Amino acid sequence: MSNDRSVRQTIVQLLSNMSDSKEIRTYLQRFSSIDQARFAVIKIGGAILRDRLEETAASLAFLHTVGLTPIVLHGGGPQLDDDLAAAGVGSERLDGLRVTTREVLDVARDTFTARNIELVEAVRTQGVSAHGLTQGAFDARLLNEERYGYVGEPAEVRLDLIRSIVQSGAIPILTCLGVAPGGQLVNMNADAATRELVQAVQPMKIIFLTETGGLLDGEGNIIDSINLASDYEQLLEADWVHSGMELKLTQIKQLLDGSPEETSVSITTPSALVQELFTHTGAGTLVRQGERIVVESEPTSLNRESIVSLVESAFGRKLRSSWWQELDMERAYSSDTERAVAIVTNLDEFSYLDKFAIDDTARGEGLARTLWDRMTSDFPTLFWRSRSDNRFNAFYLKEADGFVRRGDWSVFWIGEPDFDRISRAVKLIADMPEDFDE
Repeated sequence: MSNDRSVRQTIVQLLSNMSDSKEIRTYLQRFSSIDQARFAVIKIGGAILRDRLEETAASLAFLHTVGLTPIVLHGGGPQLDDDLAAAGVGSERLDGLRVTTREVLDVARDTFTARNIELVEAVRTQGVSAHGLTQGAFDARLLNEERYGYVGEPAEVRLDLIRSIVQSGAIPILTCLGVAPGGQLVNMNADAATRELVQAVQPMKIIFLTETGGLLDGEGNIIDSINLASDYEQLLEADWVHSGMELKLTQIKQLLDGSPEETSVSITTPSALVQELFTHTGAGTLVRQGERIVVESEPTSLNRESIVSLVESAFGRKLRSSWWQELDMERAYSSDTERAVAIVTNLDEFSYLDKFAIDDTARGEGLARTLWDRMTSDFPTLFWRSRSDNRFNAFYLKEADGFVRRGDWSVFWIGEPDFDRISRAVKLIADMPEDFDE
């Protein structure tokens, strides 16, 4: 099988998981709109290289084939542990850092170089050009030679060298080895190297490829999205957030605090990388600086023109002129930038979600999830309806406790256990007049 054919088969396999070509085009346009050296920094752990080398290479090759060139940084911790043991070289850790003697450094250099060559060759096998940088990408300074040995703190990224590789049409693949003054090779902490690389590149995407495929909640389930503006403090106070999880959240926040507003972090697996990047639903954890959710209980406090415009744009239809005046609003939720809005009204004895609208520019940011979670924390019992062609139906089906189809409508609900109340609500909601002009 030729390399070109291998790449084509990889693309077909990855695209088969995506049903909406419009989503793919939207994200391609978004990612292609910036300098390609700023598309993405991808950090790959040693365990991924050991266990998922081929699928990692296939995903990287796919990105390159559609015109996107990530900057890749990899580790090799598990392999270094094995190689040190095989060589009979002792190793200890202080303050979370591997003490790096001359003997450890010799093994580390060989280990990281071998892992780099493996990944470069695996990408090239997919028919895509890749260039390994085992050293020279990072200038470093010794952290504390007496305490840690040859452990370096990254001081500067040779961005001109990395950009040159990108412009040549190859994927740059870097190791966590730096060069200190005088040419001394040093071992660097992977998180510190990632932080320095992100600060220098200012990428649109920061991607971590992990075995778990995302950040996990207290029940071991992947968290779809995190909006730091509204979720960060709450998460840190949660009982299940401690030690490693707390450290990850803090590190991610530090990365985003020093990045442009449009930058986001994705944590996913190699096989799910393309789905995470090119679909609204994603396949991992998406973390953004995000927006605060503003809550109002009085219609006079709201920007009527902005809300009407957003709803009409999101639904692609014009609202009846009397819609706003007829609202018996209980509460309204909107994001800082007014790109997302939810309006809950009083409907006889029921709380009814009258409108839930997200601007196209906010899709895939996790803003819908943030808005939904904030609203449903206030309204654990709620009804709403949706037409069969509503693009949010997949989301609604996932969130609802139940639904009933009535004609052109599906009526959904959460938190209501009483069948008689559900029956009354379904009839009332299904028979309501249309809010949009025919």
